[in-house]
Amino acid sequence: MTLNILNIINEPKDLKSLSREDLNLLSSEIREVLIKKVSTAGGHFGPNLGMVEATIALHYVFNSPVDKFVYDVSHQSYTHKILTGRKEAFINPEKFRTVTGYSEPKESDHDFFTIGHTSTSISLACGLAKGRDALGGKENIVAIIGDGSLSGGEAYEGLNNAAASNKNIIILVNDNNMSIAENHGGLYENLAKLRESEGKAENNFFKSLGFEYHFVKDGNNIESLIETFEKVKDTDHPVVIHMNTLKGKGYKDAEINKEAFHWVMPFGLDIKEEELTDEYVKTYGDITEDFLIEKAKKDKSIVAITAATPGIVGVNRFRSELQDQYVDVGIAEEHAIALASGMAKRGAKPVACFISSFIQRTYDQLSQDLAINNNPATIMVYWGGISGGDVTHLGLFDIPLISNIPNIVYLAPTTKEEHLAMVDWSIEQDKHPVAIRVPNMEVVSTGIEVEPNFDELNKYIKVEEGTEVAIIGLGTFFYLGKKVKNKLKSLGINATLINPRFITGVDEDLLNELQENHKLVITLEDGILDGGFGEKISRFYGDKNMRVLNFGATKEFTDSVPLRELYERYHLSEDLIIEDIKKVLEN
Repeated sequence: MTLNILNIINEPKDLKSLSREDLNLLSSEIREVLIKKVSTAGGHFGPNLGMVEATIALHYVFNSPVDKFVYDVSHQSYTHKILTGRKEAFINPEKFRTVTGYSEPKESDHDFFTIGHTSTSISLACGLAKGRDALGGKENIVAIIGDGSLSGGEAYEGLNNAAASNKNIIILVNDNNMSIAENHGGLYENLAKLRESEGKAENNFFKSLGFEYHFVKDGNNIESLIETFEKVKDTDHPVVIHMNTLKGKGYKDAEINKEAFHWVMPFGLDIKEEELTDEYVKTYGDITEDFLIEKAKKDKSIVAITAATPGIVGVNRFRSELQDQYVDVGIAEEHAIALASGMAKRGAKPVACFISSFIQRTYDQLSQDLAINNNPATIMVYWGGISGGDVTHLGLFDIPLISNIPNIVYLAPTTKEEHLAMVDWSIEQDKHPVAIRVPNMEVVSTGIEVEPNFDELNKYIKVEEGTEVAIIGLGTFFYLGKKVKNKLKSLGINATLINPRFITGVDEDLLNELQENHKLVITLEDGILDGGFGEKISRFYGDKNMRVLNFGATKEFTDSVPLRELYERYHLSEDLIIEDIKKVLEN
């Protein structure tokens, strides 16, 4: 890989002396670097390939970090990182893991926020602009947002506020006619008309709000971008630049199949997209989708809802086979919850699917629109649990968030049979909003049918009877509980093993019964302890003669910390748990 131009670029000011020809050569070199790096290490592929020229032009025209760039989601910030002193993390395989996949102020003065969720850039940029004005600053503030992110409610709120500011704020809309999946919503009809008319359509969403509007027909053309950016630099009023780019530009398969190549695991560059799923092992998501499809074919009132992530939450086949019973709301999780509540009120059977990290965005709707009204919608929560993921996509917080809202029943299945029984019951019952924490592990099937009846709320299952120590293993951590029980047995302690199934409440009868012949209760949960499931057990025993140990994650933000290291830190191995149990029993 020959990097004649990139080799001399160490910071944005190094771009200023380059000719247009050199800038175009630089874009080719950066694209080559991105393809090599992301195919080797994984990451956001298509979004970054589409933003190469625009990022170069931004840094050529503006003066970062004095002028400030705010990337929405920031999954298109790789070229920005390369140009701001972090290129070795993209060129040298030994340093691939030294930068995050998102903007990160700890890495560079050119990054201003740690960002990984969508639709926030305009609001954050408005804050920077207001802070600048309050302190008498003069710099340019630029928010860079994709068309998919415009479907999020906060993006609308930011646009509304930015348009009324009457100050310098520049919003660069990267329109590649894609979200993670295809775009959904009325706004996209207007964006299409603007693209078709090269920005001349009479109906212009951005102008209607009060923005000065510029259209760039080819957002992958450096010359056009530089010309437009120079026109708006140092503006004294709000501006929108609407540029049409190609997601995945420079890698043919990514240009054709934009959704599959949005984010990728490592893959060989000679492997085609259709080969990326070879040797795939079925997950709980696949099993859930199979079940929903068959059930929905027989019941037209069942509707699956996703917020622009059909592939992540496993409703890809559902959307193709049952289009009339499928709703993609775009990146609008809050709307999805209220939509589900309204559908349930009318008698339909909505099944809204989210990953744990994204359901954090719905707290008020879960509480106000859904739970207060006690409408029987089904909420599927994927990817919940302790992980080695980046700081913006942790699945730790769904248990405290959901389980402490009145009226909601939050369930934690341990097997395929139990999971599908819970889904079936949730869809058919009409008394509660129900959330189900889809197991984030390999599928466990016992072959033993589970009755789809969980009407007796907070009724735990005593799987194995014992004495002295009781182990309550929630959801996926039930199996950690089994390992602990087996290890205790080798030490002469026959522990009781309990599958609680319900995250949202305690089985008072069973917990009282344990007091008869147990000294210690331990709880195991794949999530944060503060406000979590285990604390409910501890609170129950607070005025009683029972010792309780809660095992789970400490309240902290972690960023790409290996899972093994986290389990060690939180004492989530059978050996460390046994050590803690022995200390309590010995005292």
